[in-house]
Amino acid sequence: MEFDRDEAIGKAIAVFADHGYEGSSTAELLARMGIGRQSLYGAFGDKKRLFLQALERYNAGSLAQTEAALAVEDSPRAAIEAALLAFAVGPDVTPEAGCLGVGSIAEFGRSDPDVNAINDAAGRRFKAAFAARLADGVAAGQFAPDLDPEAGAEFLLTVRAGLKVAARDGAGLDRLRSAARLALRGLDV
Repeated sequence: MEFDRDEAIGKAIAVFADHGYEGSSTAELLARMGIGRQSLYGAFGDKKRLFLQALERYNAGSLAQTEAALAVEDSPRAAIEAALLAFAVGPDVTPEAGCLGVGSIAEFGRSDPDVNAINDAAGRRFKAAFAARLADGVAAGQFAPDLDPEAGAEFLLTVRAGLKVAARDGAGLDRLRSAARLALRGLDV
């Protein structure tokens, strides 16, 4: 049976984001993806390889969304706020659905080298993107002159993860925006 591989991975992302790796049964994955067991094994190898492909794709999409938000605003501060909230803004956004990246870290910790490699690579890119905009903000006088952009980027990644968890718990955009702005004040002059 022919199927759209990209569409199937997109549906797998939704299942894994909702239930985690262990909580996602093969039967539910097959039903949501609209494929048979043989197609799963033939196209993806097994549930673990499907999860890793889904995580890579999710992280790539999340990174693209964040980098786009960082590039839109002229003000580094506004760009960083937009990037922190990018996952919760837009017509097709469902932030309460959960973040596959944060979920995978919560589920696996540092126990799985394959998951670590995917998340570590994404983390380096997220950190570099935030650090670059923080450096711009320091140069523009929007943040403390002695702010270390690398340390600030680590802080923002922690804030971003917390915002995603809060959204999963039902926090609306106003509450998320308020938390993001409070965090940004911690970087002020």
